[in-house]
Amino acid sequence: MEHGDENRDEIAARVREVITTAGVSQREFARRIVMDPSKLSRSLSGSRRFTAAELARIADEGQVDAGRLLGARHRPPARQAGAALPVEGGRPSQIVRETVRLIAERGFHAVRVSDIAEACATSTAAIHYHFPGRAELLEAAVRWCMDEDTAHRAARTADAADPADELRQLIALQTPRTAQQRRQWTVWLDLWAEAARSTTVGGLHAEYYRQWRDTVADVVRRGVARGSFRPVDPEAAALALTALIDGLATQVLATAPGAPGTDAESMHTTLLAYVDSTLTAPAPR
Repeated sequence: MEHGDENRDEIAARVREVITTAGVSQREFARRIVMDPSKLSRSLSGSRRFTAAELARIADEGQVDAGRLLGARHRPPARQAGAALPVEGGRPSQIVRETVRLIAERGFHAVRVSDIAEACATSTAAIHYHFPGRAELLEAAVRWCMDEDTAHRAARTADAADPADELRQLIALQTPRTAQQRRQWTVWLDLWAEAARSTTVGGLHAEYYRQWRDTVADVVRRGVARGSFRPVDPEAAALALTALIDGLATQVLATAPGAPGTDAESMHTTLLAYVDSTLTAPAPR
C-alpha cells in the first residue's frame, strides 16, 4: 500500500532517525541497504516516496520493525501484501551476495528467485519482501558490485608510495588472477550484456565507468604533476588504459586458465609494458 503525501515527511523523519542511530553517513547507509544514494536523498527530502521494499531493507539494517517506519496507523508493507516476514538467513546483504555469486556461476538469466532463496536458506517470500522483482535484484547486484569494487580500490591503493605505484596497484586489482577476481569479472561481463538491454543497468554501468575512468585520470594527473609520468592528457590516457584492461580481461576470461598469451600474467605484463611505454618512459625529443 502506498503511503500518502501527508505521511511522507513523517516516514522520512523516522528513516533519518534510523540513519542517525546507525552512526554512519547517509551515503554509507545507502550502500548498506543497496540503494541509490540519490534516491535515498530525494526520499529523505520528501520529493520521492520510499517503496515498501526500501523501507523493509531500512528496517532490517536499522533493526527496527517496518511498521514503526510507517507509523502506528499502518502495518508493515510486506504483511499487507500477504508476504511472510523475512527469516534468519534472508537479510538484504546476504541476498545480494548470493545473487552475485549465482550470476557468476550461471549467468543472470539462469538464476531463479528460488535458487537465491535456497542459497540463503530462506523462502522466496523473504526474497520478494526486500526485492519485489528480478529487475530490483539485478539493480541491487550491480550496485553491490560497484560498491565492493570501489572499496577494494581504496584499500589497495591506501599505502601506495606515489602515483606510479598507485597505478600499478590498480592494474593488479583489475587483473583476474585469483578465483575471486575471475568471479568478479565474470559477473561484470554478464552485467555488461544486460546493460545493453536495460536502461537502469545501462545507467549504472555508465556511472561506474565514469567513476573508474575518473579514478585512473586522477592518478595520472597527479603523476604528471609530480613528474612521475610524461605530460599527457589524463582523461585520454585513462580512456585508453581502461579500454585496454577491459579488452585483455575479456580475452583472459574467454579462454582456459593458463592458456599461453591470454592468461592473467600475460595481461598484467602487457599492461605494465603499456604504462611504461606511454606514461613513464621519457618523452621523445
